[in-house]
Amino acid sequence: MIVITGATGNIGRALVGRLVTAGQPVRAVSRDPERAALPSGVEVMPLASDGLFEGVSKLFLHVQATGDGIATVLDRARAAGVRHVVLLSSGIIQEGADETNPIHAGHAAAEQLVHASGLEWTFLRPTVFSANALQWAPQIRVGDIVRGPFADAASAPIHEDDIAAVAERALLDTGHHGAVHRLTGPEATTTAGQVATLGRVLGLNLRYVEMPAEEAEAALAAHMPQQVARGVLKSFAVMVGSEPEITATVQNVTGHPARTFTAWAEDHRTDFAT
Repeated sequence: MIVITGATGNIGRALVGRLVTAGQPVRAVSRDPERAALPSGVEVMPLASDGLFEGVSKLFLHVQATGDGIATVLDRARAAGVRHVVLLSSGIIQEGADETNPIHAGHAAAEQLVHASGLEWTFLRPTVFSANALQWAPQIRVGDIVRGPFADAASAPIHEDDIAAVAERALLDTGHHGAVHRLTGPEATTTAGQVATLGRVLGLNLRYVEMPAEEAEAALAAHMPQQVARGVLKSFAVMVGSEPEITATVQNVTGHPARTFTAWAEDHRTDFAT
């Protein structure tokens, strides 16, 4: 049995689907099991359920979905006999990174807790998610202008199902214990370039208009703590004019190349429909 935290998010849902297709028994974690809408046969439980780790050997641990309770989750998992944890961490953790950034600090702390847990582990460190583009859907539905910060921030965004594919192999195959997998998409693009790609795929004449970072921070702070919002913007600010990291990890681990942002946009057409 494999427990999947963050099971109703973009990556977790894709991973649950993959494991079910592979014939693996899955227990999914959701705050609202009745509304999880996961495949038939998947057990769905809240994180605090007493029997969550009963009969479980492996755990997919989503840092953001687990929040401040990671240490408790790991203690419970180890006590119940879980042997291997695959941690969804972040590509922000790398040599020379700004360790004061709250996003770095949160993921680094999670990795340290997993290290100290005594469990076998695998770390996934994806960089920019293609799914971040979903934040523009409300603007695209009502007009042809997308406003946001850092038009020239360069990245190699990764499809959530490619992250799930690597997680699947890390959970099911041997040879991933102690591995740190850095995950990116296959090609570089800018923020403005992503919007232009969405326009081509959707048949719209979209234009990206850069807003001041201060305005962007205020908009983000309406949905998250201000320090986290500031950390997000700092992460994107350093991408302006940069050469983004591009890895072959998806290809090496899964046997298929990572999908382009164009492919992601085509997969998500309906998410931008009016």
